[in-house]
Amino acid sequence: MGILQKFSLEHRTAIITGSGRGLGFEIAKAFTEAGAHVWLTGRNAETLEKSVNSLREAGGKADYAAFDIADTAAGSDLVRHIMKEAGHLDILVNNVGARDRRPLCDFQDNDVLDLIRTDLTSSICLSRDAAEAMNANGYGRIITITSILGHVVKPGDAIYPVAKQGLTGMMRSIAVEYGARGITSNAIAPGMFATETNAALAEDPDMLAFAKLRVPLERWGKPDEIAGAALFLASEAASFVNGHVLTVDGGMSVRL
Repeated sequence: MGILQKFSLEHRTAIITGSGRGLGFEIAKAFTEAGAHVWLTGRNAETLEKSVNSLREAGGKADYAAFDIADTAAGSDLVRHIMKEAGHLDILVNNVGARDRRPLCDFQDNDVLDLIRTDLTSSICLSRDAAEAMNANGYGRIITITSILGHVVKPGDAIYPVAKQGLTGMMRSIAVEYGARGITSNAIAPGMFATETNAALAEDPDMLAFAKLRVPLERWGKPDEIAGAALFLASEAASFVNGHVLTVDGGMSVRL
């Protein structure tokens, strides 16, 4: 097999959480272009339907399941449905996440639990279900979208880094536990990306100045710049990459 053929996802089935828009959608777009049948998930059925239709119009194979990622039973149901329909689940991308920028003292107990449930425990449960499904066929790729805040932290954003560091631990546990079964587990740690969610921040003059100061490339990332990293980790080209955090931040996390 030639090197370019190793990037093909033909005959692969993938779940990408939080993929109606933003980084998740860009990953879904790349995977469908590479030949995968992709299941998009999120809470907003209308957004998901529009995104799926756009992928289909471009010739891609895509479906969607609308549910709150904190509903772990719904995630399990989706895995079972795919296994019954396709007979295999090959790729899971844990992309969904929520942000609540507040210092620790401002969080009430329920606020902490809700954010951890969305950003961490939901991915643990879905990864468990996906890994067991992948184990049936002896092949799988689990990719977890963390953040550079999984290894560097700033004040006023207390719980999000806790969840992202937890996801890194989860990713490595899966890498060790399931590696011998043909299943790899890796993470992507994005930096500052100008997604729809961050549109106002990305256009703020102070944040533009901050990016120019802190990011060696002197800009925010474009959403489609996440796609290549995800495609690599999902493909045969990354067959010996396991337990790794691939940072995609323009060099921000290595600059003093």
